[in-house]
Amino acid sequence: MKHREIIEQLTLAEKAALMSGKSVWETKDFPEKGIPSVFLSDGPHGIRKQEGSGDHLGLNASVPATCFPTAATLANSWDPNLVEEVGVALGAEASSLGVHVVLGPGLNIKRNPLCGRNFEYYSEDPYQAGKMAAAMIRGLQSQGVAATPKHFAVNSQELRRMASDSVVDERTLREIYLTGFEIAVREGNPKAIMSAYNKINGIYANEDKRLLRDILRDEWGFTGFVVSDWGGSNDHVLGVENGSHLEMPGTTTVGQKELIVAVQSGRLSERVLDERVDELLQVVLELAAQEKRSIHPEGQHRLAQRAAAESIVLLKNDEQILPLKAEKTVAIIGEFAQNPRYQGAGSSLINARQVENTVDSIVDYSLTVVGYAQGYQRIDQPDETLVTEAIALAKQADTVLYYMGLDEISESEGLDRSHLNLPQNQLYLLGKLAAVHENIVVVLSAGSVVDMSWTQHVKAVIHGYLAGEAGARAMLDALTGIVNPSGKLSETYPVNLADVPSSKDFPAEGDYALYREGLYVGYRYFDTSKKAVHYPFGYGLSYTTFAYSDLLVHETGISVTVTNTGTCAGAEVVQLYVGKEDGAIFRPKKELKGFAKVYLEAGQSKEITISFDDKTFRYFNTLTNSFEVEGGVYQLYIGTSVSDIRLVAEVTQAATTDQLPDMAGLERYQSGQVDQVTDEEFARLLGRPVPVESWTIGQELRLNDPLLKLQYAKSGLARLIYKLLHHLLKKAEKKGKPDLNLLFLYNMPFRALAKMTGGMLDQQMVAAILVIVNGHFIKGVSQLWKAFRAKNSYQKQLS
Repeated sequence: MKHREIIEQLTLAEKAALMSGKSVWETKDFPEKGIPSVFLSDGPHGIRKQEGSGDHLGLNASVPATCFPTAATLANSWDPNLVEEVGVALGAEASSLGVHVVLGPGLNIKRNPLCGRNFEYYSEDPYQAGKMAAAMIRGLQSQGVAATPKHFAVNSQELRRMASDSVVDERTLREIYLTGFEIAVREGNPKAIMSAYNKINGIYANEDKRLLRDILRDEWGFTGFVVSDWGGSNDHVLGVENGSHLEMPGTTTVGQKELIVAVQSGRLSERVLDERVDELLQVVLELAAQEKRSIHPEGQHRLAQRAAAESIVLLKNDEQILPLKAEKTVAIIGEFAQNPRYQGAGSSLINARQVENTVDSIVDYSLTVVGYAQGYQRIDQPDETLVTEAIALAKQADTVLYYMGLDEISESEGLDRSHLNLPQNQLYLLGKLAAVHENIVVVLSAGSVVDMSWTQHVKAVIHGYLAGEAGARAMLDALTGIVNPSGKLSETYPVNLADVPSSKDFPAEGDYALYREGLYVGYRYFDTSKKAVHYPFGYGLSYTTFAYSDLLVHETGISVTVTNTGTCAGAEVVQLYVGKEDGAIFRPKKELKGFAKVYLEAGQSKEITISFDDKTFRYFNTLTNSFEVEGGVYQLYIGTSVSDIRLVAEVTQAATTDQLPDMAGLERYQSGQVDQVTDEEFARLLGRPVPVESWTIGQELRLNDPLLKLQYAKSGLARLIYKLLHHLLKKAEKKGKPDLNLLFLYNMPFRALAKMTGGMLDQQMVAAILVIVNGHFIKGVSQLWKAFRAKNSYQKQLS
C-alpha cells in the first residue's frame, strides 16, 4: 500500500466512513490524520457547483459558470483537439470554483434515439465516443482536477434506470458498450470513473468485480477510484469488495455501519477495505494538493462560441440559399430566437454566466431584418394569434429564419422520449409558413435525433444541437458565412422510429432490457441491412466542396489527399471505415476505425494520414475471451459519411488465433436483419436462456422494484402515494418543465431510500417500509420502530 502509514492510524470506523461521502458533494475528511476532503461537482459541459445545501438534481441554485456546448454537440465537431481545449477551460473553471472532481464526461452509447439523456452523450459509435471522451479527460486533468467518465456501463435508458438489468451478449458488451470506456481510460487516464445505476447481466454495475477489477483495473490499467452514481450503491459491502470506492451522496453512518458489521462478521476482509482506502487516498491527496487556477470569463465565452460554431451541422442547402446574402431581407421567427434552448435538463443544468440570443445579437451582422415574431408558445399548445403575427411578418421578407427545436420537457435526465416528433405547434406554424413563403431556413436546436420528414417544405436546415451560452452568435456566424459549417452527425437520423431495431421495447418497462440487436447499433444496423435513413452517420454539408484522391495503404495506416474544390475555405472530416466481406465471424458491413478533420483554403490540397491501431481489425472472441484478429482481406472505406464513400482499398491481416466461435444458428446476426431476432436466436447469442420477467401485478413488491410500482401495491396508502406522485409529474409536464426530483423518485427502487435520505433511513427501515407497502401495516410499523431504534442506538455508539 502507498499510504500504509496513514491507514494504520485509522480505526475500522474511520476507514469505513471514508467509503461514503460526508455530504451530497464532498468526501469524508480526517484532518488530524492528514486526510482532506475533496469536492465533486456535475460538469459534463459546465461546472454546476451548488450554493448552500446540495442536492443531486438541481433543486438549489448553482454558482454562475460558463455553459459550453453539450457532448452531443461537441461530438459533431469530430475534433478531439477542440474537445481537449474545452476540457482545459472546464478544468480551469472547476479549479477556480474549488471543485476537485468533475463528474463527466458522459459517453454512453446512443442505443436508441429516445433515451432522454442522449444530449449528454457523444455518439452511437464507441470509437468516436472514446476518442472524444479521452480528449475531454486530458483537458480537464491538465488543470489539476479529476475527470469522471460515466456511466460505466451499458446504461441506455432513463425509465427504471436504477432498477433495470441490461441483458447483453459478451461480444456486444466488449465491442460496443465497453470500447468507448476502454479508449477513454487507456488514452485519457482518468482519476475517477462513475459506475452506472443498472445491472449488467444480473449484477449491479457498482458491485461487478469483473467490470470494476478484472477489466477496468487489471486489463485497462485504471489507477483511480470508482464512485457510485448518486443513490446507485445497491449493496455497499459488495461494492467495496468488488472494486467500488466511494458511495455517494453521503449516507452519514448508514454505509459506514454496513462495512463495519461486514468486517466484524467476516463477510468483508479488512485487508480489502484497506486496499480501497489506499486507492481512494492516492487520488484525494493528489487533488487536494493542487493550487487553484484562475479563468478569464470572456476568454471562456469566446471558446464556447468557437466550439459551438465548429460543431454546427448543415443538413440541407437547396439553391445555396445559405450563407445569407446581405442584400436580402430577413424575418426572424420562433421563440428559440429570443429565448434559446442551449442546454439539456437534469444534473447537467448550468447556471450560465452569459447567455446570448439571436434577436439581440443579429444587430451586429450585415443583415436587413424586418422584425421578429415569437410564432409559437414554448410549451406545446396552439396560439393562433402568434401564428397570424408570424405569417404577416414572413410575407415582408425575402428569407424566413425559423427557429425550431425540442423543448425542455422533451429531453431530460430521468425521462425518456415517447416519439421523435418536434412539438406540434412548431410543425403547425411551419406548415402555415410554407404555404406563403418558399425561402425558409430552419435553425434547429435539439440534443438528440428528431423526425425530419418536414424538411421537404424548407430550402435549408442548419442544426446547432444544444450549443451552450454562446450558441446564438455561433449560429449567426454560420448563417452569414463568417464560419463555414463543418460539423458531421455523430448519430443516424432514421426515416421512422420503428426502423430502429431496439424500438420495439424501448424503453424496457420491466426488469430486463434485452439488447437483442447485438452489435447492430446505429449505422451498423442501417448500413448493413441497407435500410434507408434520412441522414446517415457522419453526414454534414459545407459551403464548399471536397475531392478525395491518391489513397495509399501502408503497413501502419492509410494516407489520402483531400482537395478543396470550391470557392471558399472550409474544413472536412475524413472518415475511415473497415469491413470484411468474406468473414467467418459476423460483423457490420462497416465500422468507424479512424477520422481526421482538415482545414483547407479554396483550391488547397493536403495529404491526410490515419493510422491503424489495436482496434482497427479486432473482434471479441468468446472462445479465447480476448480480442483477436480474423485473418484475411479487409476493405478500407474512405468517405465523408458512412453512406458517401469516396475511395476503397484492401489490406490483408494475419490471424491471431485459429479458434473461431461457432456462428451456427445466428443467421439474422450474420445478415444484419436483427429487427426480427427470436428468443431462440438471442439465447444462442447470449449463451444462456433469455431471462423472463419474474414480477406480475398482484405480487408483493421487492427492494429493487422502483417506486413507480406503488400503483400495484397491496396497501391503499401506498397506491394513494403513487397517485399523488403521478399527478405531480403530469402537472410538471403540462408546465413544460420536468420536475427532476419527482422523476428521480418515480424511477428509484425502494432500497435506494437508504442511500438518498442523508442517513434518515437504513436498509432495515426500508425493509420494514416494504412490509407496510405489501399490506402488512401493523407488522411493518412494528419492524420500522425496532429498526429505527436500532439505527439510532448504533449512531450514538459511533459518535
